[in-house]
Parts: sequence; structure tokens; C-alpha cells
Amino acid sequence: MNSFFILALQWLCIPLLSPLCIGLTRSVKARLQNRKGASVIQPYKDIWKLFQKDEVISRDASWIFRCAPYIVFATTLMVSAYVPLVTTALANSFTGDFLVVIYMLMLGTFFLALAGLDVGSPFGGFGSSREMMVAALTEGGLVVSLFALAFLSHTTNLFEISAKVGELLVSHPAPILFAFISFFICLLAETSRYPFDNPSTHLELTMIHEAMILEYSGKRLALMEWAAANKYLFFIVLGAQLFFPFGMAHTLNFGDIIFSFGILVIKIFAFCACIAVIESSIAKLRIFRLPDLLFTAFIISIVAIGLSL
Repeated sequence: MNSFFILALQWLCIPLLSPLCIGLTRSVKARLQNRKGASVIQPYKDIWKLFQKDEVISRDASWIFRCAPYIVFATTLMVSAYVPLVTTALANSFTGDFLVVIYMLMLGTFFLALAGLDVGSPFGGFGSSREMMVAALTEGGLVVSLFALAFLSHTTNLFEISAKVGELLVSHPAPILFAFISFFICLLAETSRYPFDNPSTHLELTMIHEAMILEYSGKRLALMEWAAANKYLFFIVLGAQLFFPFGMAHTLNFGDIIFSFGILVIKIFAFCACIAVIESSIAKLRIFRLPDLLFTAFIISIVAIGLSL
């Protein structure tokens, strides 16, 4: 019963905290740019406001456009149960395999791209084509970076990887560091951050994710924005708890879990601050330069696997 309660709590934490994570990144970024910025809870207000608004749906829209927000949001909820959030004691043969996680995330990306194409909007069309190009190039580096940890820990279960990498950080730091660099580049690509995408623009030449959801409004737009926030927090937690699993609880003891959650909050803040610094320091790359960076991430992850053998 304890494990079921913790799993349910973990399943709820990602969607409940993800808008705060977006707000925190925006707030740090504003401070770095000498702006006051919006409150860290502004994303909650935005999502709530969108849920209150009416929807405008194109006459050309099919069931794909109408159902895609629910499918995309559902996939982010499903993967929330697979990430080792506060404890590694939930490891079992039914949850936590990182290949299942990657495929579920790709399912959401697939329907997101289809939704962008569905209504025949030129913005949605080029946004979807760009998204699929970036996704195809990102998945290799992402999967191989996690495979490097799998080779080190002799398992593909995320909970077991998190438990074992903590012991391997001292004896095998090089492959874990290289794998993390590759993973972090893929994190920026998967979550539509700089230098791959500008999450706060509607300029034709720069937007990728925003172009695909440009035709949405009201409740469906709220779900799309919420799903993007869920995915952002999911990747941050994955990076924090797989590559830097110090402070993770290895039992279901309430005190250990509370302590682990406190450490996780510090890690999330560090990741958000790091991403905010990156976004305030560099410009978005041209679309034809993105494959070079993603291929570099793939090569770095191959090096990590070589060092882990």
C-alpha cells in the first residue's frame, strides 16, 4: 500500500509542479536580463485562464486535431509514473524501462506533429516538419546517452539505474559526465528551448513548437501548454535523478522521502537556473545548424558508451 501511495503521489507531482518550473525559469531569465518579469505562478494563471475561454476550431479540422491535446497530455501523465522522482524503491518489472518512456514520448510528438498538419495551416505545416526533423535527430542521442547508463548499471529500468549510478559516480565519472552532456543537449531540443527553439516567440522564422499549436485555443490550448510544461519538468527530473542521484531515498520511509524531495527541489532550481543562463547568453541557431549540434550529442553519447564498456 505504501508503494502504491508513493507512486500515485509521484504521478501527481509532475503535472502539479510543472507550471511552477516554467515560471521559475522565466523568472530567473528575467532577472538575468535586468527585468522584473512575471510571477513564478503566472503559468498557473495562464492555464486557468485558457480553461475558461471558448474554443475556435477550423472547419477543416478532423478528429486528429480535436483529440491530439488529450493524447499528448495523457502521454506526459503516463511517463510521470516512470521517472524515479524521490525513491528508487519502486523498481519493478512493470515500470521504469526507459525504452518504453522514449516510445511514449514519441507517441505524443507524433500526434502533436499530426495536429499541426491537420488543418492545413502553412505555419502548422512547417512547424510539424521542423519538429519531426529535430525529433528524428534527437532520439538517437537521447537513447544512446541512456544506454550508456544502462551499460554501466546492467539494467534498463530507470529506478534501478538511479540506484546504481550513485555508486558509480566515484568509480566511473567520465562515461556518466559524457552521457549527461549528450542528454542535456537532447533535453534542450526535446523541450523546445534555446538554441533549438524560442519558447516565447511567434515569429515565422524561429518558431517550431508554437507553430504546431497556433490553431489551438481555449481548453485544448491549455492542455497543450500544460503537456509542454510536464515534458519540461519530466526531462529535468530525469537528468537530475539519473545522472546526479545523490539524496535519493532507497526506502519507502516517510522521512527519507521528504528529505529526498527537498534535495530534488534544489536540483530542479539548479537545472532551471542553468537553462535560464543558457537562454540569456546565446542566440537561437539557424534551423540548418541544428543537425550539427544534435549529431555532436550523438557522438558524445557514443563516446560515453565506449568508456562504459
